[in-house]
Amino acid sequence: MKFTKMHGIGNDYIYVNGFVEQIEDPVSFAIKYSDRHKGIGSDGLVLILPSTHSDFRMRMFNADGSESEMCGNASRCIGKFVYDKSLTDKTEITLETLAGVKKLKLFLDSDNRVDSVTVDMGEPILQSSLIPTTIDKPQVTNESICFTSSLQYNITCVSMGNPHAVIFTNNIDKLDLPKIGPVIENAPIFPRRTNTEFIEVLSSDKIKMRVWERGSGETMACGTGACASVVAGVLNGLTARKTTVELLGGELTIEWKESDNHVYLTGGATTVFEGEIED
Repeated sequence: MKFTKMHGIGNDYIYVNGFVEQIEDPVSFAIKYSDRHKGIGSDGLVLILPSTHSDFRMRMFNADGSESEMCGNASRCIGKFVYDKSLTDKTEITLETLAGVKKLKLFLDSDNRVDSVTVDMGEPILQSSLIPTTIDKPQVTNESICFTSSLQYNITCVSMGNPHAVIFTNNIDKLDLPKIGPVIENAPIFPRRTNTEFIEVLSSDKIKMRVWERGSGETMACGTGACASVVAGVLNGLTARKTTVELLGGELTIEWKESDNHVYLTGGATTVFEGEIED
């Protein structure tokens, strides 16, 4: 089986062309080959598949085998994969995900290869029951939550097709994320668990972010998390609608447009290596 290792500012996945390859048990595959010591090493598995109503379809599985609805960084890498491998000659494509159809705009370099991608992530979901969270409020903005007797944060909940809890705080470099992350991820108020973003505001148009991803732990970057964080920043009066997000793996540009209420994510996509698996 052939695969491609790709990353979007450090958020790395194993990509498999589902037009020619078949994985009968993607859950077990993701767990086995995401292992960074005994496998290929990644944040999970992404399958690129045919779609009945879009140009392509994406399924993605986290490193623990759980299936996720959407990933902004993976979407950009899919755009690069399908164009660079001549699966399409279009620079504007549609991608079917469990969070709906996303529109991708591909930007090419001088060698006619994809250098960066803008993803129309759609409208953010703010209604508590749809995120979902059991917090008994129509919308959760800067709500103080006591997760344990010694762990309390103000959170803003946003869904970009997958759930996010955004926390604005200081000195995020010093956070013990492996200790804090699992507590929030698995809190009873999040029936489908949650991704958690810790945000340090550097200016009105730049924020710094660390993320604990549901099913993967701390990752170098999270595209949907960056989108959710800018939405949360606007809701809390902390950021502009167009903001640079500085992550461990690099920077993303996020814009929440007033004109259509859609969030747009722009960033790079990189092919690391190609390989084959004998299983």
